[in-house]
Parts: sequence; C-alpha cells; structure tokens
Amino acid sequence: MTPLQKFERQLLKNYLIGSFVAVFGVGCLFIFETLTFDVRERAILLAIMTLSVVLMFSFEYMVYRKHMRPLYQFFQTPVPSQEQLAAAFRTTHRFPLLTIKRILGPHFLGLSIPSSSLTALAIHFDWLEMPYYLIGLACFGAVLVAILHALIEFFLTYRVTESMLAELTVQSQTYGDGALTLTKKDFISLRQKMLISTLIIGVFPILLFVLASAVQLTENESLRSYWSWSTLILIVILCLATFCSLLLYENIQKPILALQEGVAQIESGQLNTIDNPFSDEFSQLVGGFNLMVEGIQGRDQENEQLLDSLFTLFAATLDARDPYTAGHSLRVAEYSVEIARAAGLADDQVELLRKSALLHDIGKIGIRDDVLLKEGRLTGEEFDKIKQHPVIGVHILSQVHLPEKLQPILPGVKYHHERYDGKGYPEGLAGESIPVFGRIMAIADAYDAMTSDRPYRKGMPVAKALAILEEGRGTQWDASFTQLFLDLKRPSVITAS
Repeated sequence: MTPLQKFERQLLKNYLIGSFVAVFGVGCLFIFETLTFDVRERAILLAIMTLSVVLMFSFEYMVYRKHMRPLYQFFQTPVPSQEQLAAAFRTTHRFPLLTIKRILGPHFLGLSIPSSSLTALAIHFDWLEMPYYLIGLACFGAVLVAILHALIEFFLTYRVTESMLAELTVQSQTYGDGALTLTKKDFISLRQKMLISTLIIGVFPILLFVLASAVQLTENESLRSYWSWSTLILIVILCLATFCSLLLYENIQKPILALQEGVAQIESGQLNTIDNPFSDEFSQLVGGFNLMVEGIQGRDQENEQLLDSLFTLFAATLDARDPYTAGHSLRVAEYSVEIARAAGLADDQVELLRKSALLHDIGKIGIRDDVLLKEGRLTGEEFDKIKQHPVIGVHILSQVHLPEKLQPILPGVKYHHERYDGKGYPEGLAGESIPVFGRIMAIADAYDAMTSDRPYRKGMPVAKALAILEEGRGTQWDASFTQLFLDLKRPSVITAS
C-alpha cells in the first residue's frame, strides 16, 4: 500500500468516527429523543435526512478532491517537481484546517439547507405535524453538530498528517533540495486550538441542552421567560469558558516560549540554560533541555581543548623540523595576539588569529629539506620554492574541510607574506586589500624572524628589529598595526636597557 493510500484510508476512518459520534450519535439522538413522532413522520424525516446526507457527502467529496489535488499531483507524477513537492508539503500541514472547511461548508449547503427546505415542504403539505420555528432550531442544532464533527476530525487529522509529513520529508531528499519551508498561514497557533477547543467543549453541551429544552418548552406560554434566562446563562458560561481557556493557554505558553527562546539561542550559537520555575510535566522537559545544553557545552569545551592542543601540536611539529626555528610559530601566535588585543579585535577574532598564526608555516611541509634546511643563503630558484609555502599551506588546510567557523584562519596562512606596498607574495596584494590577519601576522612573523638565530646569522637585538619595523611602517607593514606593536615592545626595551 502506497503512503497516499494509507493517508486516504486513515482519513476515511477518521471521517467515519467523526460522523458516527457527531451526526448519528448526537444529531439523531437529539432529533428522535427530543421530539415525538409517529411511524409515518419518522419515515418521512429519515427520508429527508438520507437525501440531505447524500447531498452533503457529495459536496464533501468534491471539496475533498480539491484539497487532495496537490498530493495526487505529487504522488502520481513519475518525476515530480520541487514546486509539486512544496505544494504537497504545505497542503499536508494545512490539512487539519482544510478538514474544518471541508466539513462546515458541505454541512451547511448539503445538509442544513436541503433538509430545512424539504421539512418545510412536508409541513406545508401536512405530511409532518410540527411548527415551522422548529426548523430554525433544527438548523441551529445542525450547526452545533457540524462544529462538533469538525473539531473531532481536526484533532484526528493531526495524527494522520504526521506520517505523511515524514514521508514527504524523505521524498525531498530525492525530488527536492532537502529544504521544505512553510509560511505563516500554514500554521494554526496553539492559542487558537486551545481557545476553540475549550469553548466548544465547555459550551457545546450547554447549547445542546438549551436547544433541546427550548424545543419542548417553547409551546408552553408560561415558560417564555426561559429564553431570556437561558441566554443569560449562556453568556456567563461563554465568558467563563473563554477566560479559563486563556488562563490555561497562558500557563502552557510560558514554558513553550522559554523553550523556543532557548532553541533560538542555540541556533545563534549561544548555549544558555533557561530558568525552570515549572512544577508540571514542563519541568521535566525544561530540565531535559538544560541537561542537553550543559552536555553540548561540555562537549564543545572538550572539543575546543582538543582542537587547541592539535593546533599547538602541529605548530610544535613544524618547528621541530628545523631546530633553528623551534618555537617560531608559538611566538608568532603570541605576538599576533598582542597586536590584535591592542587593536581591540573581538575575543573570537583574536582566538581565530592565534590558530591561524600557529599554522601559518604549515605549507613548509611541502618544501624539500635540502631547500628548507639549507645552511647558507638561498639561491633565487630556492627562494621561489620557499615562497610557495603560503599557497601550499592553504591547499593542505582546504583538504581538511575545516568547519565554517574556522574558515577565517585561511587568509592569515595565505597572506602573511604580503607587503603593504604590494611587493609581497603570493598575490602581491597591497594596503587594505590584504586581509587583517595577514597584515598582523606579517609584523609578528618578521619580528620573530629578525630576533631569532639562523644558521647563517645571529638574531639581531630587539631595538634594531623595532627600528627596522619603524622604518618599514606604511611600506612593508601596515602602519597602524606596526605602531601598536612598537608601542607594546619599546617600553620593555627601555626597561631592559
């Protein structure tokens, strides 16, 4: 059996349940137990009801086919389109609401109007002995029965749509892009459902009782005041039911809104627990949500620590390849962080910059030892090979498929050898077109290179390195970041001297 056939079979089952309870249970009981008819009149009324019910079913089937059309088009098309899938998904979401429309309209057009007209004709030709005003009361009763029928099917249909929505979600992976969206009109709010349900549950029995009493008591002139009394009672009951339903909704709404806000914060990257002042089942639900958040926080903290250790390990491994550059990546990361904090970068940007600096020389893995570890000055050809390491580094990291939040580390790795005047490598970028991480790391990298020992020279004094940075400020290096670094380092040089 196909998913569509299962869906329709369950809808038919729900319809029979709703019809039995509302139309045949409440409606027939109301008519035949409230009023007294002889055998001939009962037969006439049954014939009228049968004809009216046939008309009602015909109208309902026409409306049902119209509502089901998007689902038919999707499941009966060999290769359905994304538009057909989206239409079927939206229709399934709206089907409980469409069920109400499908029932109320045909009940009025196919049941109330024909049955009222035929009953009036039967009274006119003396086939039935009953006053005409009872037809109006009967129409009012038919409306009540239709509302009850619609409410029953509304909630039963919600249970049926769950499996169909799951099936369409699976189908979206085959016939769509996997993203099924809904508009505001595709939803019916919890407030509306609770208000309507509480009103009907609270007021329907009273209305039915009042209607049945009115049928029997209206003929008694001494009981005409019953109408004014019953109307007042109905107004009071209606107000109380509305007030109680709103109170119940507010009580349920608070924890739901708290959970919605918590989920929205998680989607925005904020892992915050929510207050749990509730003392019902929502207390366990909110408590479970908080446990989930705490678990995610712990997992993220462990992952962050592990990731940080891996970055440090990579940096140490790279530096260990050349004993003369031991600790270089760690120091470049430290200097870069100092500049970034002095420049007022956000904490998350500072942390990304630190990770980028730790891996800024990862591309040297792709440089041969006889070039990278050569003792003495490099030839032009050898230096050209060394200049390839930023591009090699980005290529290596790209193969790792870094998560989106770590993608910002790539520009620092690639552009830390660009010059502010455009004479650097690998792309010869100039000025503000060089990414921020690249401009900061270029200063830190140059400073550590100048102050560290190399096979062919001793590291220069800090004061001389700072003087070179001062001289290249605005040409080789970004002027503002260079000045921040000079302001950070010069006090320590003065103190040391």
